[in-house]
Amino acid sequence: MSARHLLAAPSGDEFKAPGTEIFEWGPLWDGAPSWVTKPTLIVALSVIIVVGFFWAAFNKPKLVPRGVQNVGEVGYLFVRDQIARPMIGKDGDRWMPFLVSTFFFILIMNWMGVVPVMQLPVNSHIAFPIVLAIVVYGMMWFLSIKHQGLVGWFKGMLFPPGLPKPLYVLYAPIELLSVIILRPFTHSVRLFANMFAGHLLLAFFATVAWWFLAEKLTVLGAGVGLIGLVMTIVMTAFEIFVQALQAFIFTMLAASYIGGALHPDH
Repeated sequence: MSARHLLAAPSGDEFKAPGTEIFEWGPLWDGAPSWVTKPTLIVALSVIIVVGFFWAAFNKPKLVPRGVQNVGEVGYLFVRDQIARPMIGKDGDRWMPFLVSTFFFILIMNWMGVVPVMQLPVNSHIAFPIVLAIVVYGMMWFLSIKHQGLVGWFKGMLFPPGLPKPLYVLYAPIELLSVIILRPFTHSVRLFANMFAGHLLLAFFATVAWWFLAEKLTVLGAGVGLIGLVMTIVMTAFEIFVQALQAFIFTMLAASYIGGALHPDH
């Protein structure tokens, strides 16, 4: 039996895999401004969650942390010891407010992709990672020029000491393209691509499970539906991990760019 017949329902309808339309969201209600959409609502909710969490954790800190404060301190120490200090060095603690906020803001936005009702990782829309990357990119420019000077920054970036002079002919344009043009693009696309692909896979397996086990149950299709159900559970767990990992990677790269601007010799 062909795959086409297997995927066909008794009524003649055929299974249709979800596509990019699952990322298209119009205004939340008729007459609402065009920017009042589900993604913007999730962004606002993510901000409230992050601010509320850290306010609850550190508004009245105790000498011996308990409850929310204990969780908040674990999160703070994780960002400090795994991102800020390794990437920036002795100045890392000064940048903790920005790095902690960035990490948890991206983490919550990503995890919204597996929260019932929300079910959308905001960073699967390229506009949001681009804005985050541009903020980091602007900070890198500002700090580099402030601490190294415009000429000194470009000189150190394009012509680092120790390389054979003929090699600069190849090295300088590649480094210029990488740092000035490609860096914000790759910084944002890495986050976007993982969230986009992961959400699409989750939607596919969930749709398979729903179609073959509930919508159009058949004897032959039940096995396919069970596979879809199992894969939905497995992919959800895996996606939670990937979403956290991508928040970590984005924040780590941001800290690396800040550290490079502050300490160009390292």
